[in-house]
Amino acid sequence: MAFDRAKEHLDRLGLGDRVKEFSVSSATVELAAQAVGCEPAHIAKTLSFMVDGAPVLIVAAGDAKVDNPKYKACFHTKAKMLTPQEAEELVGHAVGGVCPFGVNEGVQVFLDESLKRFDVVYPACGSANSAVRLTIPELEKSSGYKAWVDVCKGWSEAAE
Repeated sequence: MAFDRAKEHLDRLGLGDRVKEFSVSSATVELAAQAVGCEPAHIAKTLSFMVDGAPVLIVAAGDAKVDNPKYKACFHTKAKMLTPQEAEELVGHAVGGVCPFGVNEGVQVFLDESLKRFDVVYPACGSANSAVRLTIPELEKSSGYKAWVDVCKGWSEAAE
């Protein structure tokens, strides 16, 4: 099960005690913010794309949206999100619970600049009713990210 894989990954890093499971859905930014009790921007949503035939995850702030020209400049291809079936098969997590923890081998993770304005963010933990409270350095460590990228819009003018 994807939740168990993600939780075990965080357990190995000493962060598993931060994982919360909810009795309500946290499958969207808005639902996750309600479940966690935070502003939607603090939800670290994980978006899945196909780049050069391989799955790529971009973790971004809840109020950020992918900017197609920035994405193309960074990845040298048009943004093509994975279908729900592709996400589950290639990444190892179903849509609504996609996160950068316990993912399949070969999945590259990138962190978007939109997250850097926060001390703490809340990514999902492999299921549509979970989240984990992490500082940005903890997110960097636990995600195994490849690089920080600037591929989103709509957040920079937003106040914290």
